[in-house]
Amino acid sequence: MQSFRTELENINSSSKVLIEKDIIDLDTKIRAFKEGKINEEKFRSLRLARGVYGQRQQGVQMIRIKLPFGKLSVKQLLRIADISDEYSNGNLHLTTRQDIQIHHVSLDRTPELWAKLEQDDITLREACGNTVRNITASPEAGIDPNELFDVSPYAHALFTYFLRKPFCQEMGRKIKMAFSNNEKDTAFTYIHDLGFIPKIENDQRGFKVLIGGGLGAQPFLAQTAFEFLHEDKLIPFIEATLRVFDRNGERASRHKARLKYLINKIGLETFLALTQEEEKALLVKEFNIDTGNKTENTISRLSLLKEKPVINEADYVKWLNTNTFKQKQKDLVGVYVKIQLGNISSEDARKFANVIKKYADVEDIRITINQGFLLRNIEQGELLFLFNDLENINLATPGFDSVGDITACPGTDTCNLAISNSTHISVALEEVIYSEFPDLLYNHDIKIKISGCMNACGQHGLAQIGFHGSSFKVGTTVVPALQVLLGGGTVGNGKGRISDKIIKVASKRGPDVLRSLFNDFEKNAVEGEYFNSYYDKQGKDYFYQLLKPLADNSTLKTEDYIDWGQDEKFATAIGVGECAGVVIDLVATLFYEAEEKLTFAAEAFEEKSFGDSIYYSYAAFINAAKALLLDKSIHVNTQHGVISDFDKLFETEKPFSYDSTFKELVLQINKHEPSEFFAEGYFSQADRFVREVKLLRAKYINETKNEKVS
Repeated sequence: MQSFRTELENINSSSKVLIEKDIIDLDTKIRAFKEGKINEEKFRSLRLARGVYGQRQQGVQMIRIKLPFGKLSVKQLLRIADISDEYSNGNLHLTTRQDIQIHHVSLDRTPELWAKLEQDDITLREACGNTVRNITASPEAGIDPNELFDVSPYAHALFTYFLRKPFCQEMGRKIKMAFSNNEKDTAFTYIHDLGFIPKIENDQRGFKVLIGGGLGAQPFLAQTAFEFLHEDKLIPFIEATLRVFDRNGERASRHKARLKYLINKIGLETFLALTQEEEKALLVKEFNIDTGNKTENTISRLSLLKEKPVINEADYVKWLNTNTFKQKQKDLVGVYVKIQLGNISSEDARKFANVIKKYADVEDIRITINQGFLLRNIEQGELLFLFNDLENINLATPGFDSVGDITACPGTDTCNLAISNSTHISVALEEVIYSEFPDLLYNHDIKIKISGCMNACGQHGLAQIGFHGSSFKVGTTVVPALQVLLGGGTVGNGKGRISDKIIKVASKRGPDVLRSLFNDFEKNAVEGEYFNSYYDKQGKDYFYQLLKPLADNSTLKTEDYIDWGQDEKFATAIGVGECAGVVIDLVATLFYEAEEKLTFAAEAFEEKSFGDSIYYSYAAFINAAKALLLDKSIHVNTQHGVISDFDKLFETEKPFSYDSTFKELVLQINKHEPSEFFAEGYFSQADRFVREVKLLRAKYINETKNEKVS
């Protein structure tokens, strides 16, 4: 405990008080949970919103570190490496959302770990749970010759603005946002809840806004909300969207709780109309984002370099052609670093940091969406030396973002939801490509992506060639399997394709699937033809027939019953997933939360954060009303449903002091400006309502007891 408090004292941040409160709260709730004072669901929700995620192995946690648009400094990278050594297993895992994860962390040590990270301005807050997750962006933003403007400041502004906002702490499900820096859409805006592509109209900056996309078991392509939304209207629109989603989104069934389902249910036009109804209550009507032009401080280091190293010229040329590009800044180059499966040891991370210090921008490294790194602002003349140094630490692998650069989630290595292995098979597939189809290392059209289950953390649904973990039975024996998907990918400017399910094969036959696909493509495709064009031309059934022999279970061998990376026969072991949090439906917990929200409302009011205070009061109304409905065995799945059903329950009986309907009382929230006067009055009404609901419930309980006695 003393060490934990000491680490808090070392935090140096403008938001130090908030951060300390967060960390102390996590520590307090961990102890309360272990003492049986907080139920498991409530505690799980709290820790998820603080980046602490249960993993497949009992008794340890995965820690997700939130890095807005994947940006980190050398100092931060070294801090995370040290943290992994001290609290974890010495491995850093780069994710498709540009986060870093470390695994096998003791729950008791998470507050101390967090406090140490915050000393270098690194947060865990809202990296998991039903919150606004890490906001991703094209890693090339700011240095891409083809971009209209740098989207990095916008991604950072969204991260800062929505962190800790009360209307996006306990939504029905997570919200994912992405900025692509040009119409090539390298951030995959079309599969996000909210996606943004830069546009310029009449010399004004703005964005094409995509909404309602998502992968998972039921993928949806995003729809266009605006062809052009002025940059000052970006944050107000997102805030309105989150408020509408919080109130109207599904909460009973997490499988139907994403924004895509709400929009599909009520229609985009109705949804956008609801966002307009929130306009008066928004914290800001316009938000000007500081995009200040950063001056690149580049220092020529050529004079410090020794004579040219001896290298393999062919390897160097291949690396240059597949892993580098010219920046829009004159004479500077961006360099991609392939990290297989996104896994790098803390020892290698330190070696890598030393190389970065010699050649690249130490304040701006980007984690890429395909689980690698992008180094920025490297002088052309230093590339040979950089290549040599990277090769010496085994980080000069060519073929970045090519066919041979496979994206995969951790799968059964750590995840509760994974069905079959997605990591060891990825290594095997890459070996097939590098050894048997080396020319494909220059192919950036075909992307291969693998997930351990249908939930698509490995983004298999947007791949030209995708796989997700599965299984099937032969008699009574379970066989680890792969679902093969083809034909997905990015079209551009917010449009994409979801891959088609083709066939299921035993996992050990994955390499043969690739061989069949590539041999067929090389033999029959027209020169220069893209894979998806060939797929469309041949048709889904053609590929089913092509791969059908590999799905013949009568030819299974002994090794086919054993998953990749395992020694024993396969058995499914799926746990309870935490990707989207949990549904909290216990009456006592709801009353606890109502009172907690009132406390937060009072604190926000004292800090003159009137908009936050109002929303906390609103949450207190909802939680108290839901508790009483649940006590009457009335189950509702949206906040809007809580409001409607509460009025129905008390349509004739009027046991409360308010004169209006409950709907009119609660929905004052979007009828008023977030002023001090309204915040104070709304809080008083919420406080009185919670007390009256608790008294009424106590009366019901006493009446029930008396009936039993009589």
